[in-house]
Amino acid sequence: MTDTAVATTVSSQTMANAIRALAMDAVQQANSGHPGAPMGMADMAVALWGRHLQHNPSNPAWANRDRFVLSNGHGSMLIYALLHLTGYKLPIDELKNFRQLHSKTAGHPEVGITPGVETTTGPLGQGITNAVGMALAEKLLASEFNRDGHAIVDHHTYVFLGDGCLMEGISHEAVALAGAWKLNKLVALYDDNGISIDGQVAPWFIDNTPQRFEACGWNVIRDVDGHNADAVDAAIAAAKQSADKPTLICCKTSIGKGSPNRANTAKAHGEPLGAEEIKLTREALGWTHEPFVIPKDVYAAWDAKSQGKAAEAAWNDKFAAYKAAFPELAKEFVRRMKGDLPKSFAQVAVDATIGAHTKAETVASRKASQIALEAFTAALPEMLGGSADLTGSNLTNTKATPSLRFDATGAVVKNEAGQGGRHINYGVREFGMAAIMNGIALHGGFIPYAGTFLTFSDYSRNAIRMAALMKQRVIHVFTHDSIGLGEDGPTHQSIEHAASLRLIPGLDVWRPADTAETAVAWAVALENRHKPTALLLSRQNLPYAPKHELGDISRGAYVLAEPAEVGLKKKAQAVIIATGSEVQLALKAQELLAKEHKIAVRVVSMPSTTTFDRQTTEYKASVLPAGLPRIAVEMGSTDGWWKYGVAAVVGIDTYGESAPAPVLFKHFGFTPENVATTVRVVLKK
Repeated sequence: MTDTAVATTVSSQTMANAIRALAMDAVQQANSGHPGAPMGMADMAVALWGRHLQHNPSNPAWANRDRFVLSNGHGSMLIYALLHLTGYKLPIDELKNFRQLHSKTAGHPEVGITPGVETTTGPLGQGITNAVGMALAEKLLASEFNRDGHAIVDHHTYVFLGDGCLMEGISHEAVALAGAWKLNKLVALYDDNGISIDGQVAPWFIDNTPQRFEACGWNVIRDVDGHNADAVDAAIAAAKQSADKPTLICCKTSIGKGSPNRANTAKAHGEPLGAEEIKLTREALGWTHEPFVIPKDVYAAWDAKSQGKAAEAAWNDKFAAYKAAFPELAKEFVRRMKGDLPKSFAQVAVDATIGAHTKAETVASRKASQIALEAFTAALPEMLGGSADLTGSNLTNTKATPSLRFDATGAVVKNEAGQGGRHINYGVREFGMAAIMNGIALHGGFIPYAGTFLTFSDYSRNAIRMAALMKQRVIHVFTHDSIGLGEDGPTHQSIEHAASLRLIPGLDVWRPADTAETAVAWAVALENRHKPTALLLSRQNLPYAPKHELGDISRGAYVLAEPAEVGLKKKAQAVIIATGSEVQLALKAQELLAKEHKIAVRVVSMPSTTTFDRQTTEYKASVLPAGLPRIAVEMGSTDGWWKYGVAAVVGIDTYGESAPAPVLFKHFGFTPENVATTVRVVLKK
């Protein structure tokens, strides 16, 4: 019945009790944490990690490993105990250092910090959603690379989740998409313990979870005893036989299992059991060992190193045969999984930028984005696009990225050339879309990007933050970036959004002014292997801004126009800094000031403040010289501009209005005349 049953005389109950002991000891020592969930899910973990999970502790990055996601990440001691026991480089001292500064055992699991952790689940609901992205990536890679007799992509994605994950709205988005995409290699195990921080969930969580998942196209295995490892084992084995549906296994458990006085209570959820209760729990479990002591035979029962090395070695042999039969495909698979861009990318980026400069088209920057995407998606098969039901507005689709579709069997629909779709219709699910993209990026093999309106970034913001925290290459295309969208009114007009996105550490934000800046923004975003990017794009058309040099655009800000370019033979008296559509206002104001007042100003285009801020002091000084008054112009919140030592900001700190865009520009003072007047006031001229 099992795939990888451990040959040992140690019972499943003893293996589970080792997890319970480590969980309660670590939380007690830290005087902080959540012991109840790990204690309740310990038997489920024995079934999955001890009998099914395909992984290699000696190589956590093995491409064909199963992915495991602890969506209820507050139960982090479960995964830390499992990683330690199965042989990952997570020594017992790290468990003793649980939740302490610079430890590898943070309060919630963090990818890149702890070997074997696949994602930083963080807030509830995002873990299951990341897992959907991982399962989708596996399915698409398998469809693209596998050949008859050569299944080099063949693994499952497993998730543990709890009531809190299911209560979060994002789980509805993720579950629906997983069913629509027929992700049959996604297996979720529901820790149904009925307890949350506030106590019994029954008064406020009355969902019929099995029916909900079935309605979304899932296979559901009901009423599994979560404390019977054999029963969970059998359920997992059955789930793996699903040909066209993801599976939810409903495991009934007791939170804090083994604790005489805390089991099945809210107190087991988020606080240490206490020394006396731990003593009683040890007696109840028959666990006689001191804190953090695991007997050798229990370690031996859990040890997955030899088994993992053998599994990877077998896969390596399979991949060697694949490489011999399909050398170019094998080379491409390795490149994709490493996250390297193709050698041709640099030239593609140069050609896209020079082409935009040469054509000098007047188009909306959302259209400029699509023009750049046509070049990049044709050259990079790993680009996987999409939109939250706004494809015709976001313009994230290209000739190289037909819509992703699945047939009745769950297989990817392919065209005559044997290519599957690369544009995902996410539906109106911005948050789910963002977190699924995180999962896709974490899995490897794809660079995900997708679009929605900038105002709706509020819905996806926490997943954007998680991408930045995890340093994942995820690209968000946010169109309709200002009051320039017009009649839809203040509910859809972005005011604070550019400023708030710039506040997220590790997120690059670009607001390009024309086709060349947009092409560069895309190129930089694709090159940023360890950084997500947000592109803020206009609905309205933007004239091309003539440039002498293109190289400095990638530095986030550059000198676009000097006084000489409007006929003044004297040094600049002030600097106008502008982004996006407002660059044209700055250029017109520069011309107006020169013609009518003989005032010389430099115009700086700053498409990416976050990128400019990383430049050298010397370069920043060359763009924004000391001693020159600075005036910033952007259709948005003014707060973020004061750090550049500006004397004034032409911005908007109120909500917008419903009216045609030209009317709104005049109403809120976004005219060349008002910008020019602001400069004159600053210069007192």
